[in-house]
Amino acid sequence: MHDLATRRSAAAMRAEGRSWSQISRLLGVSRSTLRAWEARGPVARASDCACCDDVALDQSSYAALLGFYLGDGCISRHARYYALRVSCDASLPAIIADVSACMSAVRPAARIFHVPAPGAVVVSSNWQHWPCLFPQHGPGRKHERTIVLEDWQRAVVETRPGPFLRGLFHSDGCRARNWTRRRVAGEWKRYDHPRWQFTNVSADIRELCCWALDLAEVRWRQSSWNCVSVSRRADVARLDALIGMKQ
Repeated sequence: MHDLATRRSAAAMRAEGRSWSQISRLLGVSRSTLRAWEARGPVARASDCACCDDVALDQSSYAALLGFYLGDGCISRHARYYALRVSCDASLPAIIADVSACMSAVRPAARIFHVPAPGAVVVSSNWQHWPCLFPQHGPGRKHERTIVLEDWQRAVVETRPGPFLRGLFHSDGCRARNWTRRRVAGEWKRYDHPRWQFTNVSADIRELCCWALDLAEVRWRQSSWNCVSVSRRADVARLDALIGMKQ
């Protein structure tokens, strides 16, 4: 297994226009390995952890899992491992399955547990290195501490805002009906259309949601101090296509 610095050096040399043969001679890495690294995409993490930094990351699944973690997730310390837990509404089996699939894709060797709770199912998985993937982990509630993404996390979301938004809206969001009445030609008419709302008391997490909506070219507005709304018909349709229904 080659270290993170070697992979980054290879990527930098390739960006300079050097051939695989030149890079192979300089770094002592086979050309087949160099090509495999390029096929995986850029190295995502920067945790300086030899165990997990040189392992390919399923970035779409990670982006979604990051959204779920920021919404209804937590990481807790145990004697020999950390437990990643995401609370899901027990009446929404597709979301429970989605969270489980994302955890499995990000950490294929991990066992996934479904722990029943009042009105909820807690999807959890144990691993020593969850804090490497979620450096936002810390003491106290998320809204009581600063939540800022690392550069490598931002790079993942910038290329995959849809999965990230799916995690956020399918945890702390809802799709509701919005209606109003207007008088047209002397008669009252009812206008009814859906809208998405994301509610979170953390200003940092709401800001990340708005940033991802901008990346996805979905217009939004701050409808209250803790709520971001997507109400325009075309933008609701675009968000529907990106994240799917809550079910």
